[in-house]
Amino acid sequence: MTPPPHSPPSPLPSPSPPPAHGAAPAGSPAAPSSPPGPAGPGFAGVTARLRAAGCVFAEDEAHLLLAAAADAGLAALVERRAAGEPLEHVLGWAEFCGLRVAVGPGVFVPRRRTEFLARRAAAGLAPPNRSTGAPPVVVDLCCGSGAVGAAVAALLGAVELHAADIDPVALRYARRNLAAAGGRVHEGDLYAPLPGHLRGRVDVLVVNAPYVPTGSLGLLPAEAREHEPQAALDGGPDGLDVQRRVAAGAAGWLAPGGRLLMETGTRQAAGTAAVFARGGLAVTVAHCEETEATVVTGTRPGR
Repeated sequence: MTPPPHSPPSPLPSPSPPPAHGAAPAGSPAAPSSPPGPAGPGFAGVTARLRAAGCVFAEDEAHLLLAAAADAGLAALVERRAAGEPLEHVLGWAEFCGLRVAVGPGVFVPRRRTEFLARRAAAGLAPPNRSTGAPPVVVDLCCGSGAVGAAVAALLGAVELHAADIDPVALRYARRNLAAAGGRVHEGDLYAPLPGHLRGRVDVLVVNAPYVPTGSLGLLPAEAREHEPQAALDGGPDGLDVQRRVAAGAAGWLAPGGRLLMETGTRQAAGTAAVFARGGLAVTVAHCEETEATVVTGTRPGR
């Protein structure tokens, strides 16, 4: 079976605590990941409720929920989490590449393994052109909350950033998450909403397209199946349907030497690589043992 597109969305093993009045602004650096110090009686009660609901990291989650809510709202947050809602949806943010990325109900939660994709996308990208001052052009396709684009921009410092997705709910969060980087967000199917002036100019096209085979959706954790949009998970019969469409159009948007980077399942890497090769791209495959993440890169010849 092909593994789910990322590690389970929650609980986060050791997430950073939010400030006293909720999540930090989107794109803000995350606080140190160690949980707060000793807690009072309320902590014990919240921990017990979460543990009874089957939350593996009940103590860490209790710290986060206590920090996220005033006393009047704590009970509601705890019950939402105990009922199975992803912790990140309850908190309103997810930690990703050292950033706090805004998320909420109905939005795909960025996984820790996808940090490998963001870092691979940023690696080796040239700084702004010395003669023109033009920054590299980055497009985050199937952007969801915009977590990958925000991380690439944070890692590089100066990019012309565009993001696109078909889901208007996710794009509300993407606009918030990409505002600090000056990212422009476009609503529509794959390349259709991108400005025409980007054709042949994209230095990095980074894509976290859905790649769970339709028949395997039922094997995903309940948090993903019940709380995240199916369109962000379902990759078609073999998991490669969206990847094929992305790869088929990539060469026309990439600059000479530009790269398409895509996360995929470990067992699907050969299929993804073949899809890229059929699109005229030179292919490499990289795997991160620590997070069990696989990224396929296709480079347009010519530079």
